[in-house]
Amino acid sequence: MKRSWYVVLVMGLALFLAFAGPALAKKVFLTIGTGSPGGVYYPLGGGMSVVIEKTVDGVRCAAESTGASVENCRLVGSGDTDMGMVMGSVAYKAVQGQEPFEKKYPLVALFQMYPAPEHIVTTAQSGIKTIADLKGKKVSIDVPGSGCSTMAMAILQAAGFDLQKDVTLANLSQSESVQALKDGIVDACFFNFAYPASAVMDLAATRDLVLVPVGAKLADAIVKQYPYYLKTTIPKGTYDDVGYDVLCIGDSNVMVASTNMPDDIAYKVTKALFTNVKEGKYALVNIHPIAAQLTPANAVNSPIALHPGAVKYFKEVKK
Repeated sequence: MKRSWYVVLVMGLALFLAFAGPALAKKVFLTIGTGSPGGVYYPLGGGMSVVIEKTVDGVRCAAESTGASVENCRLVGSGDTDMGMVMGSVAYKAVQGQEPFEKKYPLVALFQMYPAPEHIVTTAQSGIKTIADLKGKKVSIDVPGSGCSTMAMAILQAAGFDLQKDVTLANLSQSESVQALKDGIVDACFFNFAYPASAVMDLAATRDLVLVPVGAKLADAIVKQYPYYLKTTIPKGTYDDVGYDVLCIGDSNVMVASTNMPDDIAYKVTKALFTNVKEGKYALVNIHPIAAQLTPANAVNSPIALHPGAVKYFKEVKK
């Protein structure tokens, strides 16, 4: 009796593997490294994993909380994660093997998710309209070591400022900067985040807001010197009182993958995400409004090479 049950079990398992085995073998499992629950990466990455899971045949996908940019580069580069959400400047340094990375990582971008412009914010009362007007002023550039402060100093130095003599720098947090500007303790602030930003809208609610543009010539010089930065524009009307386009230097936010990702997977993932930005049951804009900036025009502006599979999709939609 026991022997009969054993034979039936073995035969049943053989039949299961014969019919279900090939389907299981074709199933692809992907993971996305995001960031902490309090940031943009975490909810947006979660929404992207749902789109991929629900709309790409033969693919399952899960998002995981990580330490964000630096950790995601290491995870993807070492093969522990398939995709990762990363600041463009960090991705560039990972590919080049520059600090904080100890070696070069084999990364490519599937697409740029959205740019993070460096907002240079002041008030009408300050009289500041250009970067040159910041000379002799007190300016907050965010906390030491932040991407914002690094970019702020690069912009000021490229504009010819001696940071020890020509301007007084304050390293205040975003919330501290807003309050200091309201109180007149500082004359202007640098912020690095996607638009529209709540900190700037908070200021605009009680003060006459001014956004200072980076001149075209200066912008060209900066992106030539720092290839991981990019030129981007905050459209007019994004903030109250700002009825003009504002040219900015920005950092990108990219979705990276390993150079080993198959072309067909990169193509399918990219296509699925960009066709589910604003429409469909799993539209990404319903997860986070920043997803509205997921456009083919933005997507190709990456500081590192694009994956060939992603390039194939963007060429198709450009036709």
